[in-house]
Amino acid sequence: MIRRLRRTAPRWNPTAITVIASEGRDPFRVLVACILSLRTQDTTTGPASERLFALAATPEEMLRLTPRQIERAIYPVGFYRTKARVLLGLSRDLLARFGGKVPDDIDALLTLKGVGRKTANLVVTIGYRKPGICVDTHVHRISNRLGYVRTRTPEETEMALRARLPRRYWIGYNDLLVTFGQNLCTPISPKCSVCPVRALCRRVGVTSSR
Repeated sequence: MIRRLRRTAPRWNPTAITVIASEGRDPFRVLVACILSLRTQDTTTGPASERLFALAATPEEMLRLTPRQIERAIYPVGFYRTKARVLLGLSRDLLARFGGKVPDDIDALLTLKGVGRKTANLVVTIGYRKPGICVDTHVHRISNRLGYVRTRTPEETEMALRARLPRRYWIGYNDLLVTFGQNLCTPISPKCSVCPVRALCRRVGVTSSR
């Protein structure tokens, strides 16, 4: 399944996080973009991230901005006022506790306010190219739809994948399934007629498709 998806993936639109990471693979940029992406579509996340990075691309530079300046830069991402405060708090914490460097360890990242398992795993895998499994709604939904796991929550899916998915596939699994979910395997009426892995999919929960 992964081999087939990898062959097809270059035809799909990449995720905003992937585009940002490709511009130097800076863990701080990945972390900020991940925070902005929560409850926000990629079409909004990418431009908002670029506007903010034009003003501040390091924790030190971020702390020179006012909350209002950050809000204006990232609007209209979801919860932009809250995220502006989170980014300032993260920058202060990174400087005070980690010398301004984003940790490359999931447990350390989880001690930062506003950072959950999804964000921590993305920073580790995309920012540092270290093994981890980031599970968002796409990964949780598609892994279950394929019949590869049977879980109720993203947290359960992460643990199930860690136990079953070969480690060599961990780093790219999120990006592959997110782009797959955005382009073909949509939540409602997926495009099964043109799906490269239809023959391998159990189509769990699929009631209608295109």
